[in-house]
Amino acid sequence: MELLNDMALFVEVVKAKGFRNAAATIGMPNSTLSRRISALEKSIGLRLLHRTTRKVELTEAGQIYFERCKRIVDEARLAHEQLGEILTQPGGVLRASFPVDFAVTYLAPVIAGFARHYPGINFDFDFTPRRVDLVSEPFDVAIRMGESENSQLITRHLASLPTCLYASPGYLQRTGEPHKPADLAQHECLTNAKAEAWTLHNGEETATVTPNGRFVLNSVGMIRCLATLDMGIILTPEPIVADDLANGRLRRLLPQWQGAPIPVYAITETRLLPAKTRCFIEFLRKFFAEHAGVSNSA
Repeated sequence: MELLNDMALFVEVVKAKGFRNAAATIGMPNSTLSRRISALEKSIGLRLLHRTTRKVELTEAGQIYFERCKRIVDEARLAHEQLGEILTQPGGVLRASFPVDFAVTYLAPVIAGFARHYPGINFDFDFTPRRVDLVSEPFDVAIRMGESENSQLITRHLASLPTCLYASPGYLQRTGEPHKPADLAQHECLTNAKAEAWTLHNGEETATVTPNGRFVLNSVGMIRCLATLDMGIILTPEPIVADDLANGRLRRLLPQWQGAPIPVYAITETRLLPAKTRCFIEFLRKFFAEHAGVSNSA
């Protein structure tokens, strides 16, 4: 039993990237934690961590041991929590990462609804543009748009968001409205920094357009905002601009044409999920399934 406890302590040190942070998280004196890890290394006969005054780093043996230990610790924690679910609702702190613009413009009501439904859960959310490391950072889940980049992580498809063309009435009054995809080449288009071409579909017909414009942006929120300010045409998921469409700030263009759907995923480091994470993912899945124009098929 002591070996299992020391394995759990080792996992916490690696996740916290140091003894001091891990000791604070666990509620154990730093000296005691260090002594327990040293005893673990001695019992194994291999050094697991390189220690410096500023940080700790995994040795080659430590990396192998961490990957095995983390699965064991996760499974033990899950077993404990699943038994606890019989007596109580899911609880604890849910740590999640989101694409900032999508979360602010679309997911805020969903998050609020989930919080009301599960009063025993607290929340620690990350809305920075960076892609968090689910292996080394203490996140339970990351919500991502677009294709998954790391095949070693567990990806759960939540929805596919249809993308369409939109512009403001003021922009269209100034420039005229495009009547076919080729007309877009004569317009100001607001594009994502990663976008090279727009591929549009009308049934079995496909058109590829290279958008021209003065702005290349890596913020969906800023692209949407500039479009409402008469600065150009955008290709974006309908849920992102739903309020602007309802208020007349934007209009849909070429309604028979759509861009490629954008997939939305819930990404986790393991399949062994605590109740709070499983409930959150299922809550999102149901939300997407209930909204028109959003597909949750893989």
